[in-house]
Amino acid sequence: MLRISLTCAFAILYIGIQAQSLNTLSAGEKKDGWKLLFDGKTLKGWHAYNAKTPGSAWIIEDGAVKLNVPERAGNKAKNGGDIVTDEMVNGDFEFKAEWKVSKYANSGIFFFVDENLTNKNMHTTGLELQVIDDKIYEGAKENTHRASDFFGIANARLREGNPQGEWNKVHFIVKNGKLTVYQNEFIVQEHDLNGADWKQRVANSGLKAAPIGKGIYKGRIGLQDWGSTVWYRNIKLRRL
Repeated sequence: MLRISLTCAFAILYIGIQAQSLNTLSAGEKKDGWKLLFDGKTLKGWHAYNAKTPGSAWIIEDGAVKLNVPERAGNKAKNGGDIVTDEMVNGDFEFKAEWKVSKYANSGIFFFVDENLTNKNMHTTGLELQVIDDKIYEGAKENTHRASDFFGIANARLREGNPQGEWNKVHFIVKNGKLTVYQNEFIVQEHDLNGADWKQRVANSGLKAAPIGKGIYKGRIGLQDWGSTVWYRNIKLRRL
């Protein structure tokens, strides 16, 4: 009985520690220069793409940013819309986040977003890392629309996504002209941004006219509203 009680006590303590660690930085992360892009309580540091206040469909739930979609307006959430960081990012950097999706959800994390009134849609200017329930494409041929694919540009080389309702980790790194992406601790994308293969991929995509089509890798980080319920937490950035 005592052993069981101690086990339960340790389990409760562990769960409590895990909950407390959400949306915080460890001493090591602070020393290494990481900063939080989401404080776990508000959308401070984010705004609507080409606008100001994020739509009311963007809420905070259990320490996560949630796009709540009880009702759609076309391919968007009613009172939703894409959101982007106030902060511009250029040069080498690392980005980390955790995400999960509802059943058959389809969304994305965007990088190098050129927010400009001449760019009506975020998805025509930024590089999209897919956030999606892969069951949408179950049984279909391989395509560049699954989790951790770069939409329309490159497949993840491994399929290491957790299923709908479970958290996935993403780690995005730009360093010395190299782009690397980890999903759940596995390397799933590696590209030479100055190489012929990557340049050809971008040139053959819907982003050929975007800044990255001209070799410009700077801009905002964005979270897409594509009419699906999604969650994000532990969103962090480190400039290198």
